[in-house]
Parts: sequence; structure tokens; C-alpha cells
Amino acid sequence: MEGTAHRCKAIFVSAPASGQGKTTVTAGMARQLRNTGLRVSVFKTGPDYLDPLILERAAGMPAEQLDLWMVGEANCRNFLYQAAAHSDVILIEGVMGLYDGDPSGADLAQLFGLPVLCVIDASAMAQTTAAVALGLQQFRPALMFAGVIANRVGSDRHSQLIQDALPESLPFWGALKTEGEICLPQRHLGLVNPEEVSDYDKILDTVGERIQAAIQAVAPASTLFDLLPDCEFRPVYQDRIDDDGQGVGNSSAKSVDLSGKKIGIARDAAFSFIYPANLRFLQEQGAEVCFFSPLTGERLPEELDALWFPGGYPELHVEKLSQNRQMHAAVRDFVTSGRPVLAECGGMLYLQRAITLLDGSRWPLANLLPAEGVMRTRGGCQGMQTAPLPEGHVRGHAHHRTVSTSDLAPIAFGKRIRHPAPGEPIFRHLGITASYLHLYFQSNPAAIIALFSAKPALNTDQRELLLQDEKNAAIADGFDGKYA
Repeated sequence: MEGTAHRCKAIFVSAPASGQGKTTVTAGMARQLRNTGLRVSVFKTGPDYLDPLILERAAGMPAEQLDLWMVGEANCRNFLYQAAAHSDVILIEGVMGLYDGDPSGADLAQLFGLPVLCVIDASAMAQTTAAVALGLQQFRPALMFAGVIANRVGSDRHSQLIQDALPESLPFWGALKTEGEICLPQRHLGLVNPEEVSDYDKILDTVGERIQAAIQAVAPASTLFDLLPDCEFRPVYQDRIDDDGQGVGNSSAKSVDLSGKKIGIARDAAFSFIYPANLRFLQEQGAEVCFFSPLTGERLPEELDALWFPGGYPELHVEKLSQNRQMHAAVRDFVTSGRPVLAECGGMLYLQRAITLLDGSRWPLANLLPAEGVMRTRGGCQGMQTAPLPEGHVRGHAHHRTVSTSDLAPIAFGKRIRHPAPGEPIFRHLGITASYLHLYFQSNPAAIIALFSAKPALNTDQRELLLQDEKNAAIADGFDGKYA
């Protein structure tokens, strides 16, 4: 069933590769438009937590994911339709290069009729910038292009060479100069969370002003809003079932829900990798969600039915996490009740015995999983995978720079997209379901509902074994806390 279309200005910001400046440009555009009083909706293509936090800070609205495989075509279409109903502008940031991945950003842009704004790092080339842009355009003629922004340009002469080389089919939106360049802070796994930078709003304001100035340098009578094309968005309500039998469409129809369930979610500077859609899903299913901090909290919220430890950067806050024994004890008490716990990536690391950092220091943690994590310098596993849980297949992704060794045998391994090698191991211990995978809940609502609704999985003997393991580990690590 299709409804009335909404029209809204929209653009898909992409590039030939990662590191060209997509996030900087998208966030700067969002802030500039917001500062003129416009309502801006922002989206990020593919699985990502850090870029959306920056886009959210810039636009003042949550940034949703758009991904044809993980989120599903129907959900993506409805997200855009809903955004168009209450926004003046929609900005979508791509992932990696325009044609990278399957499905790619180009697939998404073409499917939804989104014109592409190409951001190109021109620091080491001039006219070749135009050749790169033209190649991207001609690689798929059906894809619409709105224009080109040249990033890291050295001078006005450099900018003019690029502009003169571009064909009329690729309008030049301006050049961002290297002189006085504003760089968004970075670390391993990506950009820095805006909450950790005191002057982040000033940075975003400056980037937005520079983008507007770049546009007016080549089109004095134009504003950013003037250049944005109009797009049409329609809703699609039916579910779409993929080859693996997994529904990735609208999840409004359900036979069970989470009504009456109270779910505690770890959320602080160490654990912030949470899709807004996952929170919304839990709430729409009737769950009461409440938050706690493993960093600074002393206890869990009262009368919880389940816990969720999402990913984040526990390795950056490991001293506080290690020393917060009161929270360790509170989580241990919950786990010994056998109630369900979902631990993803950094959340899984927190529940393990310890983590060893690059400097060789070893930090004891909650010690509820018989496993240890070790940081490493090179990039870890990343990419889309399906988690074949006993409750059903749930889609998600992995991206980490630690390796874990465990005494447990995995209950399953993630399934990579069109790749035969096994993916991330998935563990189930006591009531804990743990892996490096970050799950997208709406990809299989019934499985997520079943996971958080599971009955206690511990008997008396298992509780005693867990407590004994805690005591032994405490002695080995020199803890002086009480574990009985």
C-alpha cells in the first residue's frame, strides 16, 4: 500500500573513498542549515555509531541508519518518508566510496532518487579531481549527481583549475581550503564522540560557515539551501522477506511483545554505541527502558527484567570501569538470577575477566564471562554479518580492535555476506548472550523479543559455580572486595 508523497529538499553526500571529508561536509551543512532556522533530518548509510553522533549534534535531531541489507528497503523508505513530512532538508551521508559494498551507497541513492553530492580530497591533484568526479558519474549513468565539493584545496588558483575542468553536468559547489582547515577529532575506530570535545559546537559552526562561504565564492547569489534539489518520498508498508527468511521490513505486526518488561541499558562515555532505532523498537514493543552507568553508577535500576550492554570504548575508561566494584557486584547479582543479558562488543569485553591494553597493563573487569580481551594495533574484524541466534537470525555488523580468548565453546558463528569464512563467535553463558556483533533489532523483531523475554537460565548449582569462579578470580587479581 502506498500513501501520498512528501516533497523535501535532499542530498546524498558521498565520495570516491573514505577519508575524503564526507562527515565534515555533511555535519557542516546540517549545522549551517539549522543555524538559518531550517529543520534538518540527518541519516548515515551503513552501520556506524560515531558519525551519527556527530550528525545528531550538528542537526539537533537523532541520526538514523539507512542500509538496504541491515535496515531493509521498507524501513529505509519509511524513515525517509517520515523525515520528509516534518523537515525542510534531508541530508544522507554515505559510507566508504560511492560504489563500495553490496549493497552500496549508490544503490541506495538510485533506489530512492537521491542526487549525489561528491566530496573529493583534491590536496594532491587539480584537474584530475574533475576526471575522478566524471568517472563516478559515468560509472552508473542512471545515478543523479547534484555537484562536487573539492576538499583540502590549496589556493584560489587551485580551486579555479578544478572548476574549469568540471563539465556542466557536474556543478562546482565550491572548495574548502587547507588554510585554516577545521578537522573533526579522530581516534581508532573513527571520529571522536562530540561529548568528549568541549568546543565541538564552535567547530561545527565554523565548518558550516566555511561551506556557505565556499558556495558563495563560486555562486555569489546562492545559498546552500538554494542548491539543494527537491526529492519525492513515498511510504511502503509491506514487509520484505529476504533469501534467508528474515524479515527486514516494517515491524508493526507482532504476535508477542515486551509489554511489562523493564530493560536496563548501559549508557555513558564508555558505552554509547546505540542505534536510536533499537531504543525506539524496545519502547514501541512496550518495554520500559532505563539507563545506568557502569562508569559512575553504584547499582542497577530496580526490578529489571533484562540488561543490555551495548558497544563503545571501554578501553578508554578501563581504570574507572575496573575500580567500580560496586557495579561489578550489582551486575553479578543480576546475572546469578539467570535473567537475560545482551552484551555487544565493548559490552562483552566489560563482562569478561579482564582486558589487556597496548601498553601491557591488564585491568580486571566484571568477570562474568570466562574470557579475556586484548587490544591490538591493527584493524580488527569489520563488516556486515547475520547472528544465527537460537531465537532467530538477526542482522548486524562487527568493527573492533580487540581479540578475545574464551574458555567457552561458541553456540554459533556470524554469517558474513557472500563470504564463506565464519564470522564472529557467539557465546551463551548463564543468561548472557555475547559477541562482537552489534545487532539491528528491527531486522528480526520476534528474535529480539524472545531474547529479552527469556526465562531465568540458571539453576542453583550453576549459581554456586559462578560465585566460586568469582572468588578464585578475585584472589588471582588481588581484589579486596567481597564476592560471597
